[in-house]
Amino acid sequence: MALSKSKKPTGKFARFLMVFGGVVSVVLGTIGIFVPILPTTPFLLLAAYLFFRSSQGLYRWLLTHRVFGFYIKNYIEYRAIDIKIKAFTLILLWGSITYSVYFATGTLWLQVLLVAIAIGVTVHVVKLRSKIPKN
Repeated sequence: MALSKSKKPTGKFARFLMVFGGVVSVVLGTIGIFVPILPTTPFLLLAAYLFFRSSQGLYRWLLTHRVFGFYIKNYIEYRAIDIKIKAFTLILLWGSITYSVYFATGTLWLQVLLVAIAIGVTVHVVKLRSKIPKN
């Protein structure tokens, strides 16, 4: 993404909203690293887009961040996620869903909802292209 070709918002309030939205997206993406139902990559991509349009410094920070930059660069360059992250995501997802379903005893609708969400997230993750890391 070339910063020179982006349409920057002209008003200070519009820039503020975009920076604020980017920060919120980074926070949600960070939470998504630990909570399998909340996606990480889409929030980080949204943050990258908002920072790209509003703040060159924050955009550069996000792309060079030692954790977040990895997610974004892989997706931007290869339209894929690392195979290890994909496997880790699915293991964590199904582990936490199984744990949650076990403790949601007596609430069948909640158990079914959790399993349906896990199936939906699994389908989404599996459909993403896998990037095999080079050693």
